[in-house]
Amino acid sequence: MDDAVRRAVEITPAASTRQRIIDITTTGRRTGLPRRIEIFFYHVAGRTYLCSGTVDRPSWYVNLVAEPALTFHLKHGVRADLRATARPVTEEPERRAVLSEIVADLNQPANPGHLPQPVDLEDWVRRTRLVEVTFLG
Repeated sequence: MDDAVRRAVEITPAASTRQRIIDITTTGRRTGLPRRIEIFFYHVAGRTYLCSGTVDRPSWYVNLVAEPALTFHLKHGVRADLRATARPVTEEPERRAVLSEIVADLNQPANPGHLPQPVDLEDWVRRTRLVEVTFLG
């Protein structure tokens, strides 16, 4: 991964809302067709994550559980299509650790996710679908 792409992926809480928005392409679990959506991503403890907020069964998550390969499309500033895999984060201690950082990021005064504040950690630990993204190659 070149330096510009690495910097774009390794965002900090100071990142703008625009810098956090990417597209992902997953494979439809029923159709087998590519599905591209816009989503926020987060960088916590040197790792990259996608999460659903409090949407109960987002299609992107269900697709990634069925087929973990995805394309991570950077589109603001740096443009790149990165091959990756997703790993659902289901164990409560890991979920809590990651989501604590994400919720703290969302609850900062700049509110990069434009969500009603404060974002409730316990609600997110209970309801959010969370995946870790690992970049390939």
